[in-house]
Amino acid sequence: MIYFKNVSKIFGKKKVLDGLNLHIPKGQITLILGKSGEGKSVTIKHIMGLMQPSSGQVIVDGKDVGLMSNSELRNMRSNFGMLFQHAALFDSMTVLENIMFPLKEHFHFSLPEMLDRVEDVLNQVGLQGIEDKLPGILSTGEKKRVGLARALVTNPKVLLYDEPTTGMDPLVCEMIDNLILKVSKLNPDLTSIVISHDMKAALALADKIVMIYNGKVALAGTPGEFKTSKNPIIRQFFSGKVQGPMEFL
Repeated sequence: MIYFKNVSKIFGKKKVLDGLNLHIPKGQITLILGKSGEGKSVTIKHIMGLMQPSSGQVIVDGKDVGLMSNSELRNMRSNFGMLFQHAALFDSMTVLENIMFPLKEHFHFSLPEMLDRVEDVLNQVGLQGIEDKLPGILSTGEKKRVGLARALVTNPKVLLYDEPTTGMDPLVCEMIDNLILKVSKLNPDLTSIVISHDMKAALALADKIVMIYNGKVALAGTPGEFKTSKNPIIRQFFSGKVQGPMEFL
């Protein structure tokens, strides 16, 4: 579905991505793992064409993102949904209005079609009967689920999760992890990309894990391959003590 071919991204004198080679398969959950500042969010922005590489290619669904026109980029982005770290709901809009927003902005559905789609995605995330509520009275977990419903409502090909459990208590984290799995099973053609620094979630959720370190892929593989890896970067990340520069083995 998505390929990075020797992608580098430089800001001033800082090289955030350094010859990154990455494959994200279609219809699976890929978790991109790494500590803060390792280029996870920059990677996501390249996938969506919000940034262009200093060198290399980003290929999405067979097309080079760097060669797309503005209209082609807009069409490509219409195939993406995104759950933001803090849900990013509009406080002045009801749950119904929040979820319908991308349908009204980017598509041409009738009102009955939009209402049917909202009902479907609220069922997927386990929230029925809250359409008229405002975000301010929702719990943190409910806000996350409404944000996910909004990301799903356009029936995207790719769903991006940006640090979905950061700052959450363990019960909410577990709920969100289970929800990601549930949504993936309900939508078998959906390609899910989760940005995280949570190794526990990676092992529980992912079909494929990609560990980014110093702008490169330290390891890409299954949860089982991560558990048995002898790579010191991976072992230190498991222990929560990744510090200082290290060479890959």
